[in-house]
Amino acid sequence: MKKYTYTDKKDTRSGFGAGLLELGRTNPNVVALCADLVGSLKMGDFIKENPERFFQIGIAEANMMGIAAGMTIGGKIPYTGTFANFSTGRVYDQIRQSIAYSDKNVKICASHAGLTLGEDGATHQILEDIGLMKMLPGMTVINPCDYNQTKAATIAIADHHGPVYLRFGRPVVPIFTPADQKFEIGKAWMVNEGTDVSIFATGHLVWEAIQAGERLAEMGISAEIINIHTIKPLDEEAVLKSVAKTRCVVSAEEHNRLGGLGDSIAQVLVKHDPVPQEYVAVDDSFGESGPPAELMTKYGLDADNIVQAAQKAIQRKG
Repeated sequence: MKKYTYTDKKDTRSGFGAGLLELGRTNPNVVALCADLVGSLKMGDFIKENPERFFQIGIAEANMMGIAAGMTIGGKIPYTGTFANFSTGRVYDQIRQSIAYSDKNVKICASHAGLTLGEDGATHQILEDIGLMKMLPGMTVINPCDYNQTKAATIAIADHHGPVYLRFGRPVVPIFTPADQKFEIGKAWMVNEGTDVSIFATGHLVWEAIQAGERLAEMGISAEIINIHTIKPLDEEAVLKSVAKTRCVVSAEEHNRLGGLGDSIAQVLVKHDPVPQEYVAVDDSFGESGPPAELMTKYGLDADNIVQAAQKAIQRKG
């Protein structure tokens, strides 16, 4: 079993800022739009170097989506920035009608997703955004796990034609993926190979899955851990190849149990290879105000709950 360590922690939103800065230097068609949250989205460095390619829209998210859609007609690659709640729920009609329906090349970049927004509370902690976005035809949905992967994903989506939803977060988390990685849209990343249970994790839950895998190994359980950074298109081949070995599944995500990664995996399994599956996700509820780490524990989104889910899945197959 490969051991993962880290020497630094950073928020994934800073990975977005770093990726956007690099794009500003390498791709003249990339422009950035923000809904009055430049600091939160870490867009400051891009703006300093490319003031003529930044557009402050103000607290008018629907307008931002419409402007971004229009910019693509002139060959620009717009990156929109605001909180995940305002990037999806508040502007769903504009995204559906102006971006997804006409396959506009807009990159919808969403920070502060999930429970780890923390003290801002349930009104800002959107847990339905992956479901909303993956249901839109032609929409690519990406949820990277750490600073390096978020930076790589931010850069990679500029070369992908079509609408993209890029989801990232507020809290500092371990950096454990390579700084020089090549990000491949739709290609799952094998974290650790195993034989007893497949753990498919996304976003902040990937590090928790790694910790769970180490604890399971101490119990004599071999967990295969796979980072599903691209939820749509899902790497079905990777899912089925893993399940063929382990015969049971755990899905782990900072999202509602309904409509997220777990549901996407379940659809693949039902169609091709039904096996027991356990969900580590918010159980169809809203969040609440509180410190991010405490919220993750309260709502069952941590390594301990992944361990318990894995044990349950193994028991069900056996």
